[in-house]
Amino acid sequence: MSDEIELDLALAEELAVRACTAVGATKATTRSLVNATLSAALHGPPTLGFPHFVDYLNSFHEGRINLHASPTFERPFPAFIECDADAGIAQLGFDLAFESLVGAVRTNGIAIFTQANSYTTGELGYYARRLAAEGVVSIAATNANAMVVSKPGSPAVYSTNPLAFAFPLGSGAPALLIDQASSETAFVNVVAAASEGRPITPGWAVDKDGNHTTDAALAMEGALLPFGGRKGANVALMVEMLSAGLSGGRWSLDVPDFRAGEASPQVGLTVIAMMPGFDQQANRNRALVQTRRLEAHGVHIPGVSGRDCSPATKTAVSLPRRVYEQILRFAGV
Repeated sequence: MSDEIELDLALAEELAVRACTAVGATKATTRSLVNATLSAALHGPPTLGFPHFVDYLNSFHEGRINLHASPTFERPFPAFIECDADAGIAQLGFDLAFESLVGAVRTNGIAIFTQANSYTTGELGYYARRLAAEGVVSIAATNANAMVVSKPGSPAVYSTNPLAFAFPLGSGAPALLIDQASSETAFVNVVAAASEGRPITPGWAVDKDGNHTTDAALAMEGALLPFGGRKGANVALMVEMLSAGLSGGRWSLDVPDFRAGEASPQVGLTVIAMMPGFDQQANRNRALVQTRRLEAHGVHIPGVSGRDCSPATKTAVSLPRRVYEQILRFAGV
């Protein structure tokens, strides 16, 4: 029996909606989460699609996410949107503010969306990709519970603190999209390895005593390492300030585990949106030419290189059988 299930895209969407509805999520929350999950399944790392969707379902069921969240907004400056997510999913607040954010950046050339008091953001590239589809350049930053040490032997002080960046490359071309953690790997990759009994790559993590380990189960009890040593830890600190510092969200040291307990993580998210210069189309086309020059030099362009199938033409998604069966149970199928 195959460990992977391939689902027609429409059936995958229907199943995800049924699962969210079954746990009691509102229509607005369901729509935002399902859209983000499908986007991650089509564009992002597989672990941030339906496998992470199960984390949301568990958190709905166990009380870490407000099923009936009603985000509120403030506009302290013309191009600065503040959101309190009301302990709901991060995607809902972003969706509700999206038109205002796009309007603000088109009027002012730059705009900021910053949000506190939400569950973890899921695939961070989703937020930047949405703006790239509108011809907007963006940087996104977020945090979660502390699981990354600044150096081996030290306590965990940061989350994986990812940073995403997108630059649209003109009509019909996929956007350049960088989405990477400040840690050597994303936490979901360690979770997946632990659940499947696989070892992890050396340099990813330490055990609870601060010793380097390739045992995923021991890494789950320990902490992740920053990429590039001290420089990666500095990037994690920068992301911490952009996300939690700017939004008023909890610092990673104060965030409860997003996979256990009943408390909302209440993390921060900040998205900085920018128009691509005065001559927008010319700058997008110029960036496209440059990415092709770089590819000719053997450079991998995230979001562009190695795409053998446009997500717009995909009619199915793949997910691990165990994940499929978990979603079926939530959906009551």
